[in-house]
Amino acid sequence: MVNDYKKHDLFGKTFMQKIALTAPFKFDFPVTEQACFLYVLAGDFQFEVDDEKINIPANYSLLLNCISSGKQIHHSHSKSNCEIVIVTFYPDILKRIYDRELPLLFHTPSNKVSNQSQEKVSNDFLIQKYVEGLLFYFANPSLVSEDMLILKLKEIILLLSQTQNAEAIQVILSQLFSPMAYTFKQIIEANLFSQLTIEQLAEQTNLSVSSFKREFAKLYNDTPASYIKNKKLEKAAEMLLVSDQRITGIAFECGFHDLANFTKSFSDKYQRTPTQYRQELKGRASE
Repeated sequence: MVNDYKKHDLFGKTFMQKIALTAPFKFDFPVTEQACFLYVLAGDFQFEVDDEKINIPANYSLLLNCISSGKQIHHSHSKSNCEIVIVTFYPDILKRIYDRELPLLFHTPSNKVSNQSQEKVSNDFLIQKYVEGLLFYFANPSLVSEDMLILKLKEIILLLSQTQNAEAIQVILSQLFSPMAYTFKQIIEANLFSQLTIEQLAEQTNLSVSSFKREFAKLYNDTPASYIKNKKLEKAAEMLLVSDQRITGIAFECGFHDLANFTKSFSDKYQRTPTQYRQELKGRASE
């Protein structure tokens, strides 16, 4: 659950955000040409990649490139608080502020050996001081200006280039300038279990909401809301049978934040509650 949210835009796009969350929570990063630097002010969150769960504690950072697939941070333990600051890198804005040549950090390394898309950044004193500076502007929004935001963007780029993670960071950020295109279906499938709204999905496909719905109906023969909800419920039904995970956890993992809403939706589709569904079908399997 989001308890507090503040942001500042640069050239019409969300540049820096401050978010306070209470678990259980999920925070999604859609498939798009951008990278995000996340700094944990308090608490912690988890990031999962290739079935490995990475924990990011207070004063540590995570750099994510969202080009390769949709990303998500989460925390499943109830009533655990987390506060993060996010700085977002956009290729078009970077080209605009570096009108002559992009910093080395955005150049593809000559010895590149992977397509790494995330890196946990160690506790760094200078980055910690940088984030403290951002907090001042969140507390004093009247002092925020376009020139100041540009300076803060250039500052974090310089600091990242000087960390012990600089080589991995260069691999990740250089991908922002590698040509990449996604089909409509790839974007939908990558975000099936996210918390993105229909409006946000439409934005990722560069379509208006009405055009997005028409294209979706042609491809899936269903409305976006109905199709995505059914996919979430089908995943939940499968998890009820193959795991002993608590129903609350399954609902959360399948994109439902409200257990009552999940139970009603599940019952409407399968004519039995999640608990009854698990008991009946597991009982049949054991006969």
